[in-house]
Amino acid sequence: MSRYAAMFGRLRQRGDAAFGAFLMLGDPDVNGCAARLDSLVAGGADMIEVGIPFSDPIADGPVIQAAAARALDSGIRAAHCFDLIAGFRERHPHVPLGILTYANVVLARGREHFFRHAAEAGVDSLLVADVPACEAEPWVAGMRDAGIDPVLIAAANTPPETVRTIARLSRGYTYCVSRPGITGTHQRGRFDGTLVQRLVAAGGAPPVFGFGISTPEHVRAALDSGARGVICGSAIVDLASRGGNVAELVGLLKSATFNDKARERLGGAMIESP
Repeated sequence: MSRYAAMFGRLRQRGDAAFGAFLMLGDPDVNGCAARLDSLVAGGADMIEVGIPFSDPIADGPVIQAAAARALDSGIRAAHCFDLIAGFRERHPHVPLGILTYANVVLARGREHFFRHAAEAGVDSLLVADVPACEAEPWVAGMRDAGIDPVLIAAANTPPETVRTIARLSRGYTYCVSRPGITGTHQRGRFDGTLVQRLVAAGGAPPVFGFGISTPEHVRAALDSGARGVICGSAIVDLASRGGNVAELVGLLKSATFNDKARERLGGAMIESP
């Protein structure tokens, strides 16, 4: 059983949903990033998503762009990122960890070479944000051959045929975006229950909402739409850059996944949140 399947199964038994936390690898430096990754787990994150610093991250907003620039300026490269992941895997053997990156980062090292090194470091999933579903087949095949779950992105305006393709190709989870545009915090998201229903009907991997999750209210709204989890990035990265308590923020947002509506929908036991 994959780490994602084990995690979602464990949470479903509790009537809970998944909270995922994002950090940019190498920000502010190797040691500082390793400590921040540990803080995510200490705060209660169920799954971790990490970025590899890239100069042209077209899906990322200013907060995560700035984190990538800081990491690049400090000399971080892909090899350092794999070392950080390998260290995390040694310290946290059961926590699912996925990479969100871009095609140029993968192709610069060679696609199969990148996949193999990611798998050896302990990566569970890979989302290549600028590879569309219609071009994803060879990427997905290479990831699966390496033992990595391919994760694809779905949105409210994704055509039905493409949703079916995404459901067929994705493993681990399906990344659902809550709004058009780039990552970042915002006051309103579009947590589209219809999208979730379409993915579930097509047999897709568990839907998880991202792009703009920054408050407990966002978390609850995403779960009320039927999602199995959420991922928060910009709010965490921004707080970390200002020296704030990342574990405390993660704990606050994680606490919102464990609520009566989530329990009722997931069919879990009515127990107290730890």
